[in-house]
Order: sequence, then structure tokens, then C-alpha cells
Amino acid sequence: MTTTSTGRMKTRSAERKKTRILGTVKYFNQAVQGRVTDLSATGMALDLGGRTLHAADGSPVRVESDELGILEGTVKWRRSGRLGVQFSINSNALAQVSSYFRFFHKDVPTSR
Repeated sequence: MTTTSTGRMKTRSAERKKTRILGTVKYFNQAVQGRVTDLSATGMALDLGGRTLHAADGSPVRVESDELGILEGTVKWRRSGRLGVQFSINSNALAQVSSYFRFFHKDVPTSR
């Protein structure tokens, strides 16, 4: 969950699932290997494993993976070696993510 400027909690617009998908994040001439750790119909969180992607919030990026294909989106947040990407509305992301969940996804155990 995130907070609004008034400190209230915002609810997520789509359910997130834990994943372990390897992929490459591309921003202009940069390409950084990472792992998709959370995936939903509207976006994803990636762990960049300590590598740096010099893209500011709001920057357009592409994420390429064998399981998901090519997804286009916008950087929503960056912190502690992680990156949040919101999918572009005009991309085919929803169909690609739905296909991944239908045919490939296996639940990832979460540690508590």
C-alpha cells in the first residue's frame, strides 16, 4: 500500500502476485538485468540486484522477458535497488500478463 499526500492509505488498483521472472529493463541505451518480484495487470516491481538504472520517476521503460515478452511502461518509484513500473495503457500488457498467469505462473511461497 502507498499513502496519499494527506497520509491516508491508497488501495491498489489490481491484485499483485509474487513471481520470479528474469528480465531486462531498457531505458534509452541502458539495459539492466533484473527479476520481476511482483506482477499485476497494471504493473510490476523489479529487483535489480544492486545494479543501477538511471531513469527518473515518469521515465518510459521497456521490460523484456521470455515469459512475458516485451512490456512498455513508466517508472513509478525507485528505492533500495528496486523499481516499480506501471504498464502503458495503450500497450498489450494486460493480454500478456493474463496469458502468463493462465499458462505459466506457479505460486511463489512467501516468507513471514
